[in-house]
Amino acid sequence: MKHDVTPEGAVSISRSRVADYVTLMKPELTLLSVCTALVSCFMAAWGSFPLVPLLHVFIGTLLIGAGAGALNQYLERDYDAMMRRTENRPLPAGRLSGNEALVFGATLSTGGVVFLSLTTNLLTAFLGATTLVSYVFLYTPLKRITPFSTVIGGIPGALPPVIGWTAVRGEITVEALVLFGILYFWQMPHFYSLAWMYRKDYQRAGYPMLTVLDESGRKTSIQILIHAALLIPVSILLTLTSTSGNVYGISALSIGILFFISAMRLFKLRTNGAARTVFVASLIYLPLLMFLMAIDKL
Repeated sequence: MKHDVTPEGAVSISRSRVADYVTLMKPELTLLSVCTALVSCFMAAWGSFPLVPLLHVFIGTLLIGAGAGALNQYLERDYDAMMRRTENRPLPAGRLSGNEALVFGATLSTGGVVFLSLTTNLLTAFLGATTLVSYVFLYTPLKRITPFSTVIGGIPGALPPVIGWTAVRGEITVEALVLFGILYFWQMPHFYSLAWMYRKDYQRAGYPMLTVLDESGRKTSIQILIHAALLIPVSILLTLTSTSGNVYGISALSIGILFFISAMRLFKLRTNGAARTVFVASLIYLPLLMFLMAIDKL
């Protein structure tokens, strides 16, 4: 018997596919990266509000981040199917095909690099391409080989604010390197705490993550503690270089200490609850720090 799809059903299917394509873009991670690039772009500007550069950076980093997220899920689709946290993603669940994800990801990411090259400068486009290539073709395959993949993965994750800075200044300055350092050191507690909570998932999928190999959690908690500690002086460097004022410096010091305290608690307890606290603290810390940078600039 033939079953006709009603208009309401067709709309529902269409919305579902759109939602799946949005999921391919890893929207939470992508939007966070875009925000760091926008704040950096705003801080790099002199004089008037940099509306046009902000728009260019927004579109370019959004396209690159979304495309990279889709390509990452394309490459990891078989492993995502083995993990409870990711088994319902569009590819392992069979709602989208691999070819659809590949074309979607390649189109967006390539378009983002081309867009930056046409609207900003070649250095910014090069940094965008470096972010894409290192994330998709270096970090993603290394996750199957070595626990040090996280160290490598921190590089593309920390490049968006440099992209935002060079879109205005056209060069990599000390301030851009400080912003890179903030993002890089922040990522380690953020990712390691997440990997701690889902270490059984990573073990099931065969990922040699540090949290999988480090059964006692001692090495992982030390890594989190060290990077949380390093984050404090690096964040304050923006004040020391006169990029931001004293209000930002005092505020950055305060929230950095609170973040470090959560890492210290994990080091002592080594429990899933303590890891979750670090993860939540990381989600609060970075947006708050970016907000403080922007406010201090006004």
